[in-house]
Amino acid sequence: MTPLLAVEQVTKTYDMGGAPVHALRGVDLALHAGEVLLLLGPSGSGKTTLLSIMGCILQATSGKVIVGGRDVARAAERDLPAVRLRHFGFVFQGFNLFPALTAAENVEVALGLKGVRGRAARTAALEALAAVDLADKASALPANLSGGQKQRVAIARALAGDPSIILADEPTAALDSTSGQLVMDLLRSLASRHERAVVIVTHDSRTIRYADRIVAIEDGRLASTTEAVA
Repeated sequence: MTPLLAVEQVTKTYDMGGAPVHALRGVDLALHAGEVLLLLGPSGSGKTTLLSIMGCILQATSGKVIVGGRDVARAAERDLPAVRLRHFGFVFQGFNLFPALTAAENVEVALGLKGVRGRAARTAALEALAAVDLADKASALPANLSGGQKQRVAIARALAGDPSIILADEPTAALDSTSGQLVMDLLRSLASRHERAVVIVTHDSRTIRYADRIVAIEDGRLASTTEAVA
């Protein structure tokens, strides 16, 4: 099966006052449709850097980043927004919702970036909110939503434009156990029922049971890979 995304021998080195800091050291990883993959590791291990390179937010120092069959590692900066818009949806720990916009309007903003506007955007936004069981909160402002509801709006926004890959950075860290379970159930469903690939960076041990594969990172290298037990 051809992966939706693959990184091959990826490195990332930062210059810190003339001293090189190696955030990633020769990472190989492939991601397939229908899969939930967890990236685990201590702070500073490189997992968020890897997620950002996978999502074409950061550029690798060396190696390949293959998205949709194309190596984008050396793509021009001006070409990367189109890659992100076409292939990726992003979910963050802090929700990153616009406080003055309703739930539906927050989703519409993302659709607008993909060229969907007006009535079509409104319809698609309402469908996305219905998919995360928030159809009745379309007109609510973020201040009137619980943490779990805000994260589900963020997931609805990530689904705008039907991306094949969802990248989530600590999506349950700010949530209580019930809300965290609802969010993970939703991300699991997006992979298994809708054939998307989901990558989750997390410190939250509650998420482990949702994974198909668990990849541990230490000091910028893949330390271990564990397949889920059926």
